[in-house]
Amino acid sequence: MNNTKKIPSFILSLLLSLFVLFSFMVPAPLLCAASPAASETDIPMLETTESSAVSNASGDSGFQLYAQSAVLMDADSGRILYEKDGQKIMPMASTTKIMTCILALEYGNPDDYAQASSYAASMPKVKLGVSSNEYYKLEDLLYSLMLESHNDAAVVIAEHIAGSTQAFADMMNQKARDIGCFDTFFITPNGLDATTTAADGTVKAHSTTAADLARIMSYCITDSPKKEEFLAITRTPSWSFGNYKEKDGAFVSGGRTFQCNNHNAFLSMMDGALSGKTGFTGSAGYCYVGALRREERTFVVALLACGWPNNKTWKWSDTRALMNYGLENFEYHRLSEAAFDESRLKPVKVLNGQTDRINATAYTSVKIDRGEETETDKGFLLKKGEEIQVDLQMEKQLAAPVSAGSQIGTIRYLIEGEVCKVEYIVTAESIPAIDFSWCMKQTLHRYLL
Repeated sequence: MNNTKKIPSFILSLLLSLFVLFSFMVPAPLLCAASPAASETDIPMLETTESSAVSNASGDSGFQLYAQSAVLMDADSGRILYEKDGQKIMPMASTTKIMTCILALEYGNPDDYAQASSYAASMPKVKLGVSSNEYYKLEDLLYSLMLESHNDAAVVIAEHIAGSTQAFADMMNQKARDIGCFDTFFITPNGLDATTTAADGTVKAHSTTAADLARIMSYCITDSPKKEEFLAITRTPSWSFGNYKEKDGAFVSGGRTFQCNNHNAFLSMMDGALSGKTGFTGSAGYCYVGALRREERTFVVALLACGWPNNKTWKWSDTRALMNYGLENFEYHRLSEAAFDESRLKPVKVLNGQTDRINATAYTSVKIDRGEETETDKGFLLKKGEEIQVDLQMEKQLAAPVSAGSQIGTIRYLIEGEVCKVEYIVTAESIPAIDFSWCMKQTLHRYLL
């Protein structure tokens, strides 16, 4: 008797469920937080500070530089702390050899024996004085390259690693692009002035910018898997070695001995001096790239066209001035100091989303995808008074269906308007869209169970 009385109401509930289904399935617009205004989820939209994306220091340095182009860089973050025409493309002479060295370390075996070609032997001074068909240990050649800046050693290394200087230049250019140096073009492994005609008929010169040169040095001392070996070579005061010849399938002493001395005077100029490389050609003038580390701060200075003879010491004056400027004005800060508190994120409304009952509003919880943990606490050098700004942008509401892990917003960390890291706000759970099956299930649950 009771069941027969329920039949009319059951039919009515079916009709009601169909009405509910069609009303829920009307498309709803997806609303976004396009400006730093208060969102419907009560998440504050944090405003960024508009400013230049390059140097913030060049206007108040209080010193003059001899170099035509110069950069002071935070080696750990790659942020430019000071620049003087730092994006100008110019020849860089033997500072080229830091790229030659790091590629040889990454792709070669220091115990390999490298054969000198007649082309290598033809290189101009400064040179080791290799003879055609002599052999040298790759490790010894790297000391020759970095301590004395021998041009013939660079060619022997390049030919051993890649088969030819052209193939090695291709490796150098690819590596430059890989680490973000798009205004650099290598032709020679030693930095001698050179030009080449590209396939499209354009003439390109062996060149870089102070900014790119600083990035290459930063890679060599902070990111390369062979950074410790690079630092060991470039910090060595002197190195002695000999040549080899092949005899009965083995390598024996060739009877010649060599002594290399480190000419990087900066190593003894300032506490914490870490590495560096000088350079000079008639077109490039005096050039230098060097690094210094104190506490948690690592600075790189790159100088191009820092005088011509007889102004050999100008590069040391400029390097000291820039390093002191960095030490006096910049402090180390971790990104975690400004990390956005995930607990401030509120669940986001999902239109047309399934819930546990009819007429309830669906929400999905959200979380922050912070990427690799090593990147989360990345350090930056900030000028006194600077702060890391946080800019949050996220969807105010969503439309079902929603999948867990869907990106619905970003958190950008900025220094002087330049983005230094981006984190992503993602959904923590899936919310399916309302459909007929859900309506039937809710109806049965309400009226029959």
